[in-house]
Amino acid sequence: MNNLGLNFTDLTGLSFSELKDAVVRLNLPYFRAKQIWSWIWRHGLTDFQDMSNISKPIRSLLTKRFIISRPSISRRLKSKDGTIKWLLRLSDGQEVETVYIPEKDRGTICVSSQVGCTLTCSFCHTGTQRLVRNLTVAEICGQILLAMDEIGDWPAGKLNRRLTNIVLMGMGEPLFNYDNVAKAMKIVMSGEGIAISKRRITLSTSGVIPELIRCGEELGVNLAISLHAVNDTLRNQLVPINKKYNLKALVDTVRNYPNLSNSRRVTWEYVMLDGVNDSQEDAKALVKMISGIPSKINLIPFNPWPGSPYKTSRSNNINRFAAIVLKAGYASPIRTPRGDDILAACGQLRSDSVKKRARERESKYEGKSP
Repeated sequence: MNNLGLNFTDLTGLSFSELKDAVVRLNLPYFRAKQIWSWIWRHGLTDFQDMSNISKPIRSLLTKRFIISRPSISRRLKSKDGTIKWLLRLSDGQEVETVYIPEKDRGTICVSSQVGCTLTCSFCHTGTQRLVRNLTVAEICGQILLAMDEIGDWPAGKLNRRLTNIVLMGMGEPLFNYDNVAKAMKIVMSGEGIAISKRRITLSTSGVIPELIRCGEELGVNLAISLHAVNDTLRNQLVPINKKYNLKALVDTVRNYPNLSNSRRVTWEYVMLDGVNDSQEDAKALVKMISGIPSKINLIPFNPWPGSPYKTSRSNNINRFAAIVLKAGYASPIRTPRGDDILAACGQLRSDSVKKRARERESKYEGKSP
């Protein structure tokens, strides 16, 4: 149901407490809120008329006051490795990309938090798309709900569920939209709904330190740091936010992130750029910098995109780098690109919709007088 009229409240963006208050304002009993919540978050319904344990008059009343939204699908691409990328259109016509990555023992959804991005990381395709706006709570949750619709994963919490993990690694910097991201994740973690544990949610950030502290105190989800360099000079170039929150401040903050342990390690994301940050000296400096922090290091072969100024590190350089990290006692998996044939791999999300819309505009006016 996508009738986003001004007089409708979108239940997809409400916490249970807010849903309860909205129901009580209609002079309905508290237990109706529990029923509605279950239908939305346990069974994935979008139509009140399908809520079979609610009387028809109440269903009609709900239909006049509320909606249960989903983004619409502008385009769906499926990789040869099974990865699915959706270009999703929001109610105002803006678009974001969401990726589902299936594996033998899990399924991970990569969720966007903003339309575009403000960080302008020089190696990241998403960073070449200007920031338009933050996503709402409903739009963040809607990506997860839609993915579950698409892969047939209802009811939530069933055995052998296909969507088991969430990574906030899509378009945007999650900590620049912290309030909406945090509220959405609390909804998703609810045991009466989708019930995905905070241990299965990972937030990736370039290092917005004030919100990083809040995230640790309030959410306690897993942490991934978009690092990519071991000195400020290079990181200023690769990840410009480093000019505001430098490496020492970032590492010190991560060192104090709550509940880090050998079973809950921070992930340091490190994209491997040929001749830029992939030397053995870089590897040794990385190990020294994170010493004492329960960590794993995710080495990411650079995923090329049109117009990129960088090349992927050579395999022997990546392997030598990984060997140094591993010898120091840190797990150092080399990430296998997933969905790179559909530009769904790490750093490639830009909604090529931006270029697609430009082509459509050109086509629309082709042959017309100015």
